[in-house]
Amino acid sequence: MTHIIVLCFSLLTVFYTQNIVAQNRIITLSGALSETVHALGKGKNIVAVDVTSEYPAAIKQKPRASRDRTFSLEGLLAFKPDLILVPPNEISYAVESKLKRLGVKVVTIQQEYSAKGAERFVREVADAIGASAAGATLVKKLQTDIKQALAGLQTGANKPKVIFIYARGVGTMSVAGKGSSLDAIISLAGGRNAVQEFNDFKPYSTEALIKANPDVLLLFDFGTSSLGGKNAVLNMPGVSLTNVGKNKRVISMDGNLLVNFSVRLPQAIKELNQQLYRN
Repeated sequence: MTHIIVLCFSLLTVFYTQNIVAQNRIITLSGALSETVHALGKGKNIVAVDVTSEYPAAIKQKPRASRDRTFSLEGLLAFKPDLILVPPNEISYAVESKLKRLGVKVVTIQQEYSAKGAERFVREVADAIGASAAGATLVKKLQTDIKQALAGLQTGANKPKVIFIYARGVGTMSVAGKGSSLDAIISLAGGRNAVQEFNDFKPYSTEALIKANPDVLLLFDFGTSSLGGKNAVLNMPGVSLTNVGKNKRVISMDGNLLVNFSVRLPQAIKELNQQLYRN
């Protein structure tokens, strides 16, 4: 009987060890996923990332699983992954099914754009990579940092009215509506999104900008650059007819930071708040 118990224990140990080893090669397919895995102490296990994964420097140096946001079976398998962490709908059902049949674990993790959502995101990533204890520690720190960030918000008589413009040049511009990640971070940072007529994103128009009459235009830094800089943004049609034009309030921030909603959420809240209430 003793020999049987020892044998069973040995088999369980081997099974457990194999499962831990089976998560040694990780592909992360979003900036938030990559940052979170790194923050959990597993950055060395990441063998490839997506094009949005640029922070921290160690992540930016990782190989890219694709040159764009399209992921092929061959491209992913080239990195011999054991585990792929992916946002919803980032890889096709056909590719995901084939990966699983080949023994690659694929875990889909969805973000919720709130403080509680950031905490849940960290927990789910930690559980997926077998780092639950580190996840619990990181969540406690995140909770403390978020509370401090919210407690330290600058405020004014009126919350500044903000429009976020996603730009990839003048011909490709869209505006963030309610329910979007930008709507959420603007609210958390003490502003109010001027666009509440629709959800998610819609194409930018001069007429809508003038009607909304925002106090601030918010863009990703690469978006401002693609339009020719801050002065070029202020010279876009209709801007001079709004409070943005009168007060010259254009804010450019790191896109990955603004939409992180994970370990860097407190930093995003503080930095955007400081920009919104800058004299």
